[in-house]
Amino acid sequence: MTSPSAPYDLLYSETEEELRSAVRSLLADRCDAASILARAETGHPYDPEVWRTLAAGIGAAGLLVPEKLGGQGAGHREAAVVLEELGRAVAPVPFLTSAVLATEILLGCEPSTPEVAALLAETASGRQVCVPALPLTLAPGAPLPTGVRDSGSGALTGAVTSVADAVAADVLLVLADTGLYAVPAAGAALTERVPLDLTRPLATVTLDRAAGTRLADPAVARAAVAGALLTGAGLLASEQLGLAQWCLAETVAHVRTRHQFNRPVGSFQALKHRLARLWLDVASARAAARAAADALATGAPDAPLTIAVAQAYCSGVAVRAAEECVQLHGGIGMTWEHPAHLYLKRAKADSLALGTAGHHRGLVADFAELPAP
Repeated sequence: MTSPSAPYDLLYSETEEELRSAVRSLLADRCDAASILARAETGHPYDPEVWRTLAAGIGAAGLLVPEKLGGQGAGHREAAVVLEELGRAVAPVPFLTSAVLATEILLGCEPSTPEVAALLAETASGRQVCVPALPLTLAPGAPLPTGVRDSGSGALTGAVTSVADAVAADVLLVLADTGLYAVPAAGAALTERVPLDLTRPLATVTLDRAAGTRLADPAVARAAVAGALLTGAGLLASEQLGLAQWCLAETVAHVRTRHQFNRPVGSFQALKHRLARLWLDVASARAAARAAADALATGAPDAPLTIAVAQAYCSGVAVRAAEECVQLHGGIGMTWEHPAHLYLKRAKADSLALGTAGHHRGLVADFAELPAP
């Protein structure tokens, strides 16, 4: 196994902190828990204005796109900071699917071709939401789906289940037997599913001789999708980190003010031990998530191993943090009005997205050449 050329930089730069401040201010002002809950009840969680401001105003949609192609020319560390803040707010925006997964797929094709360059520019500017028509649970290293066929001249037929953010998409990236295609969302039939996480809707995408523009041949398309899944898994750890950080902070604030027997419940030793352990878990998750983001940004040779470690660890920490948040809030944590359930549902859904913790542990074992049990 090859070692990285330099130690990972786990600290946040001044630029990253400025980006965090801008995103957090936007979400605090226009994406608070009450408004998220209200939109979730309608079945349409997205606020187009929030996405426009985040994507175009702040420039988050084009962070991974080079400036010459119409993007911000930033990198994976900056995208990770945005995902931290989105996880902290359980914000219902298609950043992971459009600004990360779809963008990485397009960059993995030939960006200089007119069709790819035009779609990249539209996605980076926030004028279009581009979403890969892939199951949200599809993991790095897993076999890619083969359910869509080209009936001839780019007329695509087939179905893909559990596509995240498809209902918000303007363009779908479809992996077919003859390559990668860009299909207008209006040309596909979407069947919305009832997701556990109401802030990240899922749908089944059905194509019936849908017209698509071919972007890459099968070999290039599959390599691009495989690379995007790896990047998505690495950056998803930062979303899980942000979620866990919010749950820890809110729980500590609650047990400081909630009184029983004329004293704060946070003064009870049993709760101190639980929260201290959770703090250690979150601190370790921060190191793992930052290592994954830095490995992607620097192209570290052991990036796949670092990403697998981050996902295997951060996935469980996010779920535990959300469970502790619900439980230590007592009866309040069980109510619909309190946002704790949104965080638990997002944590549970994220634990399946882009590979389960068990899948990533298997990858760690493979990379370390450990025999399976």
